[in-house]
Amino acid sequence: MIAVPQYEESSVAVPGGELAVLRWPAADPAAPTVLALHGVTGNAAAWSGVAGHLEGRVTLVAPDLRGRGASREVGGPFGLARHADDAAALIESLGIGPVLLAGHSMGAWVAALTAVRHPELVARVLLVDGAVTLPLPAAAVMEEALVEILGPALARLSMTFANRAAYHAFWREHPAVGPLWSPLVEEFVDRDLTGTEPELRSSCLLEAVRADTRQVRLDPTAAAAIRQLPCPGELLWAERGLLDQPQGLYDARRLAAAGLDAERLTVRQIPDTNHYSILLGPVGATVVAERLLATAGR
Repeated sequence: MIAVPQYEESSVAVPGGELAVLRWPAADPAAPTVLALHGVTGNAAAWSGVAGHLEGRVTLVAPDLRGRGASREVGGPFGLARHADDAAALIESLGIGPVLLAGHSMGAWVAALTAVRHPELVARVLLVDGAVTLPLPAAAVMEEALVEILGPALARLSMTFANRAAYHAFWREHPAVGPLWSPLVEEFVDRDLTGTEPELRSSCLLEAVRADTRQVRLDPTAAAAIRQLPCPGELLWAERGLLDQPQGLYDARRLAAAGLDAERLTVRQIPDTNHYSILLGPVGATVVAERLLATAGR
């Protein structure tokens, strides 16, 4: 089991407040920097396992996106374009562009959209189990689709927990996350908690999650971003789904039907991973780190 890597924490001004930012520094100050974006109910610590596998060969920077984690107080308007502009502001503030930009789940849509809106700031993108929008069934109701997509991740946003142990127990029951439990996963879970006992709750604002998920599913601009990339990219997709079910978000047939540009975008399946373990689990984190290092030339 890889040790939990140490990070530095700072903040960057964006419209409406200060984004919290985690930084895992490279051993060599001249090493490239990767900017990494988390999913719709996640936080920056989702990238801690990947940081550990990078072993200081590049600097990894990850923000808590507005409405999540220590950026909970950075309010709306929400939406993928707002997150993309926040990512651009972070790149400019840190003076690290053009960067290799990575994103998981919703963060993959944001990464693709950042590249389209701010092409001078993004050299390449690595999209992890996201960014390809699939059509909803014709009869789908959006609220029902939200529940189906997010499952327990959405339910927890309206719950309170007596203590950290109760919150850990909730996550340990999650079919895709519980089997991964480790100090790295515990760090990710603990960063999501806010409030005081006996009324701890998720830091994710329900308003933000609803607004962002609707755009992931319905916004034509966000859907088009992966087909308009101004830079090379790579898509890694998980074999299984958000609840560890055999059908993942994607499969070879769905991706073939999506009409992606094979010359601009390399597509790889990561076997034996689900939507969470492709980033939080040892197999997925290893592959994501390897692809970041290969792309960064390290």
